[in-house]
Amino acid sequence: MKLAVNSTQKNLIGRQIRELRISHKLTQYQLAAKLQLQGYNFSELTILRIEKGQRLVTDIELKILCTFFQVDPNTLLGFRS
Repeated sequence: MKLAVNSTQKNLIGRQIRELRISHKLTQYQLAAKLQLQGYNFSELTILRIEKGQRLVTDIELKILCTFFQVDPNTLLGFRS
């Protein structure tokens, strides 16, 4: 399977993270603060860069975000059942 990915895009989950954040009525700052309260090193700038596809996302960060938003990794990666 070949993925059509913009050569400057560094992650596949940015758009889904933005949509989930907005649906939870959180600003980037609020999301970062909630993740920090759980002991994770996310800043507002980190969230911004992830959402814009400008930052790589590690597998650990993917798991953290899935747990926070209570979604399956396939949802964030854009796979449909």
